[in-house]
Amino acid sequence: MSKENQVLKREVGLPGAVMMGLGSILGTGVFVSFAIGAKISGPAVIIAIIIAAFIAMCNAFSSAQLAAVHPVSGGTYEYGYKFLNPKFGFTAGWMFLCAKSASAATAALGFAGYLSYAFKLDTKYLVPIALFTILVMTVVVLNGIKRSNSINIFIVSLTLATLAFFALAAFLSGNPSAENLSPIFPQDKDGFINFLETIALMFVAYTGYGRIATLGEEVKEPRKTIPKAIVATLSISAILYVLVSVSAISAVGSEVLAQSITGNAAPLEVASQNFSWKLTPMIVSIGAMTAMLGVLLNLILGLSRTLLAMGRREDMPALFGKVRENSNPANAVLGVYAIISGLALLGSVSTTWSFSAFTVLIYYSITNLAALKLTEDQRLYPRLFSIIGLFGCFFLAFWVQLEIWVTGCGLILLGLIWHFFRKK
Repeated sequence: MSKENQVLKREVGLPGAVMMGLGSILGTGVFVSFAIGAKISGPAVIIAIIIAAFIAMCNAFSSAQLAAVHPVSGGTYEYGYKFLNPKFGFTAGWMFLCAKSASAATAALGFAGYLSYAFKLDTKYLVPIALFTILVMTVVVLNGIKRSNSINIFIVSLTLATLAFFALAAFLSGNPSAENLSPIFPQDKDGFINFLETIALMFVAYTGYGRIATLGEEVKEPRKTIPKAIVATLSISAILYVLVSVSAISAVGSEVLAQSITGNAAPLEVASQNFSWKLTPMIVSIGAMTAMLGVLLNLILGLSRTLLAMGRREDMPALFGKVRENSNPANAVLGVYAIISGLALLGSVSTTWSFSAFTVLIYYSITNLAALKLTEDQRLYPRLFSIIGLFGCFFLAFWVQLEIWVTGCGLILLGLIWHFFRKK
C-alpha cells in the first residue's frame, strides 16, 4: 500500500464530532462514577463535579488548540513529540493506552452490571458478559469510522433522552429533599482529603472530549471543527452531570448511591427503584446499557488510533501502524481488544476507574505542557488556561489511592525503559 493510502480519510463533521465526544463521556461518567464519588465524599460529590468541570474545560482549551494546529491521529502522543520531546510523547501515548483501556473495561463491566441487575443474573456472569460486549464493539469498529459514527449517534440520542427522563422522574416522583444535599462541603481534614480524591475521579468522567482530538486525522476542517466540537461537548456534559447528580442525591440520598456501587454496579437504576414512576428503572437500565456501549465504542476508536500512531513511530510493534485498504487500522483495533479484555478480568469498576484517574491526569498534564509551547499565532486561547490545567491535573493525580499511585508510577517507569531499549 502506498504511503498516501496509510492516511485516514476525513469523514466526520461538526455534529458527528460532538456526538462522538458525548458518546465517550455520557456513559460510565454519569451512570457509574457518581456513585463512586458519593461513596467517598457524600453530597460533596456535586461540588467535586463542578470543580472537575472547570479543570476539564481548561484542558479542553489546550486540547482544542493543539488539535487545530496538528490534526493527526494520536492526540497528546503526537503533541508531545512535536512540541516537547520523544519521552514526553511516548509517556503520553503510554498513559493514554493505560488510562482509556481501564475506562473501556469499566464501561464493559458497567454494561454487564446494568444488564445483570435488570435480568436478576448472578454476579458470576459479570465478567463473561463484559468480555462478550468488548468483542461485539470491536467488530463494529472493524467495520469503519463511518458506520461506527452512525451507530454512535443513535446510542447518544437514546442516552440523552434517558438522562432527561431520569432527572424529570427524580424531581416529580422521587420525593426530593434538600436535606439529602447536606453537607455539600467537606467538614474536616479527612473529608477534604477524600474530596480531592473525588475531584480526581470526577475529572475522568469528562475526559471523553479528548476523543475528538485523538480522531483529528478523520475530522473535516479540523482547525474550525475540533475546537467547536470539544467546547460544545464539555459544556453539554457539565450541565447534564450537575443536573443528574443533584436529581439523584436529592431524591434518594448519597448513601443509597454509595451502596449501589457494590455488586452489579447499577447506581442510577438502584436509585430509580425509589421513584413512584414504575417504568423508570427499566428506562434507566436501557439508557445506561446503550450509554456504556457508546463509551466502549468510542474508546476502542480512540485507543486504536493512538496505538496506530505509536505503531507508525515504532514506539509499539510496527504491525499496529498498518492501515488496510478500507482506511481501517485493524491491527491496532485487535490489539486494543486484547488489552481491554485483560483489564476487564479484574471485575471491579472502582479499581479500573481509580487507575484510569491517575493515568489520565498524567496524560492531560502533558497535554497542557505541550499547549504552553504553542506560539502566539498558533494559540486560540490565553496561556492561563493551560497553566491552570497543568497545575490542576498534576496536583490531583497524587490524591488517588496509594496503591494506584504506586502502580501508575511503576507503569510510567516500565514504559520509559521499554522506549529506551526499543530506540536502541
